[in-house]
Amino acid sequence: MKHLLFFILILLLTGCRSSSDQEIRAVVLRGPSVMAFAQWLEQPPVIGGKRVAVTVAESPDIARAALIKGEAEIAVLPTISAANLYNKGVRLEMAGCPIWGTLYLIGRTGSNDSTVHIFGRGTTPDILTRHYLSNEGQQPPLNYVFQTAGEITQGLMAKKINRAVVSEPFLSIALRKDTTLQIIADLNRAGTSGMGFAQTAIVITPGLSASRDTLDSLLAESCRFANERPEEAIRILEEKRLFAPGMLTPEAIRRCRLDYKSSQEAQAEIDTFLRLIFQYEPKAIGGKLPDARFIASRP
Repeated sequence: MKHLLFFILILLLTGCRSSSDQEIRAVVLRGPSVMAFAQWLEQPPVIGGKRVAVTVAESPDIARAALIKGEAEIAVLPTISAANLYNKGVRLEMAGCPIWGTLYLIGRTGSNDSTVHIFGRGTTPDILTRHYLSNEGQQPPLNYVFQTAGEITQGLMAKKINRAVVSEPFLSIALRKDTTLQIIADLNRAGTSGMGFAQTAIVITPGLSASRDTLDSLLAESCRFANERPEEAIRILEEKRLFAPGMLTPEAIRRCRLDYKSSQEAQAEIDTFLRLIFQYEPKAIGGKLPDARFIASRP
């Protein structure tokens, strides 16, 4: 009888292992960055013998909470948020950057309205817009009434506003539906050369450091999949109900410039971006630049 009870106890303990013992949990943001993970959503990769389970978060706050609570080993965050969490003591490392082109300034042909409508005061869209305008010697009125790129797009479609910052895929939707709109500036490269600003971070917990080579390879492959097979990526994302049918186009994917670069490859771009954020909104990254350990090292 004792042997039977012991055997049952072992079975119960084995069956109650946490999911983190059996899989690697990745949290990806809904929006442009999820395009880089279309392949993972349909064919979850395996790292170190563990399947990667991908969930899609509706906002950076949800992804941040998952990291803080220990409910994710991989997460996609705005680089600002990743640096802020790191400076607050959350144990994470920046593995790399998957996307380089999401923010654009657009305007209506023939309009004399100089007001620029921006979403996300004190965040990346706001900072990159102000940086671009400063470099161009422009000081137009800035309006922050709209909270999201979707709201701004609705304002443009209703012709309530004439000049605004939008991100993909809303940019492609606006240009497709209103031929009076045109791109004024690519904010992702303002004042920089090379790849552009490292606005989006893929972060990992320290336990994945030993699997960096595998992770980097899988992330690069997933970005190539979306670039080389955009129609297939769109099918997956629509089937997962992450984008409404017809919302996402190959042109939108192309304009996002999906190209995974490890934190070592993109170290100069990461450093430039963080210094820019520190110049405009130091509180956004925790009041200081993160130290060298923020960049994930290889074993």
